[in-house]
Amino acid sequence: MYLQDTRNNDMVEILDTAQLFDPNQSLVRGRHHAGEEMPDPQDFAKATLRFPSGEALPRCWMDAAWRG
Repeated sequence: MYLQDTRNNDMVEILDTAQLFDPNQSLVRGRHHAGEEMPDPQDFAKATLRFPSGEALPRCWMDAAWRG
């Protein structure tokens, strides 16, 4: 799955979607896709990610106390 980093608009390949969907995790493992070299994986704050369409991540992925 790919998301967009709001800090620089680069695409981020999410390596662990279970981590992304878990509202108790504030970080998710991924790697930037903005050049020709494949960078090492790093942790990204969910708060700095959005869908490529510009939509925010669902609140249920970010807030364990949220009840919809």
